[in-house]
Amino acid sequence: MILPDTYAVALFLAILAAFCWGSWANTYKLARKQRFELFYWDYALGAVIAALVAALTFGSLGFDMGGDVAGFAFRDDLMRSSKHSWFYGLAAGGVFNLGGILLMASMSLAGMSLALPVGLGLTAGIAVLVRYLIKPDIQPVMVFSALMLIFAAVVLDLMAYRAVSLLRAQEAIKTGKTKSTKLTASWKPIVFALIGGPLIALSWPLVELSRVPDTGMGPYAAAFMFSIGVFVSTAVYNLFFMNLPVKGEPLELLQYLRQPVKNHLLPLLGGMIWAAGTVALFAASSATAASGAGADATPLLGSLTGQAVIAAAALLGALWGVLVWREYASPSARVRGLAMLMLILLAGALVLILVAPQIRA
Repeated sequence: MILPDTYAVALFLAILAAFCWGSWANTYKLARKQRFELFYWDYALGAVIAALVAALTFGSLGFDMGGDVAGFAFRDDLMRSSKHSWFYGLAAGGVFNLGGILLMASMSLAGMSLALPVGLGLTAGIAVLVRYLIKPDIQPVMVFSALMLIFAAVVLDLMAYRAVSLLRAQEAIKTGKTKSTKLTASWKPIVFALIGGPLIALSWPLVELSRVPDTGMGPYAAAFMFSIGVFVSTAVYNLFFMNLPVKGEPLELLQYLRQPVKNHLLPLLGGMIWAAGTVALFAASSATAASGAGADATPLLGSLTGQAVIAAAALLGALWGVLVWREYASPSARVRGLAMLMLILLAGALVLILVAPQIRA
């Protein structure tokens, strides 16, 4: 399999991963009025297709480097790894997907500006904290400063969403677009994002267990099994949301099958973009300065690479939602100020996560 062997290539893959994870949701925004439950079937299928293509191309090229994991082709890597690692990979995909579909539900109600900064922000914060508790080799001031910035950004984002929602409800009452005279803002998207983020974080230790040295899977096999876990679990989670939708009428599976072909293209692309980011992240985190997968191999990137990628994706998703899709567009200076401060805090947290691994206690 092909793995990065220089710092520049590994860094490029990490940046690519952050871009993909923070940008795939634009395909849902471009799909306009398509129900997220219908979107999600093709999204999960696109993820499996992209992971398989990567495994059969980049994951099957190269040469044997002294018998280390980097020298295995995808099929050999899958066969030599333990069944326990397969299980952990599938389980990681299933847990991740539950969090992912909750974020999609949140996005369908409130947009990227709420779902990604809150959901992925919490994911990054919890992942950093768990990593520190397991291996406290990073200066705690940097770690907890990053956590404080992330959680402050989440609070500000929730405040901005509530404020803009109430302003829009007030405008709807004034213009007669609604019969209700009660100013309300739905708590559903907030709850979905607050639950979805931690669930995604819980999948990270399972990913690590699927990739332990000697018996674990390499990056392409791990990404493939992870995507299979996402795809299989979609049949359970998505059917639940189709029967008990967060908005609108219940859906039947036949409605998915009867869609025009063009309706399947953007969701497939979204899943492929997400899977490309996943493969890139797994490959980047596998890169070592020395050949071999032994304990002496030194990672080319920092020990918080995955957490930094997730934090960067949260920031990028917020930028797309706030600046491009203008989901918090409002004449209120308070709303604009909250949104801008949220972006600044997320950027500050990302910087601290990037710097923290280089400063030892």
